[in-house]
Amino acid sequence: MEFDTKIKIVIREDLQMWQGLNVTAFLMSGIAGTQDIIGEPYKDKDNVEYLPMSQQPILIHSGTSDQMKDLLQKALTKDVVISIYTEELFKTYNDEDNRAMVAQFGTEELNLVGIGIRGKKNHVDRLLKGFDLHK
Repeated sequence: MEFDTKIKIVIREDLQMWQGLNVTAFLMSGIAGTQDIIGEPYKDKDNVEYLPMSQQPILIHSGTSDQMKDLLQKALTKDVVISIYTEELFKTYNDEDNRAMVAQFGTEELNLVGIGIRGKKNHVDRLLKGFDLHK
């Protein structure tokens, strides 16, 4: 299946493994919950049903703090949707506190550890040029 949009997640390269996985899951929840990308439920041979997942592939990249700040500024000028995760959110434990924490910072002050982007393929590819795939 060919898609006219692309989904990419960027996590800061110095995160611990658990942090990167956690950030990726949270960023994708924002995209999946708002972008009509979820397919049909899965069923195994025994007819046990499982939750549906994204119909689109998701690429995970990594970058430095400075690269992520630049990426956010550029992404804000493109026709893409963006989810963010900041370092401070590792210390909060619910959605209300998460939103309150992000609201304390201006866009350029955000201490980004993750960014999720979905948009037209060419926009997303240009935005992520120079970012390595996460290892």
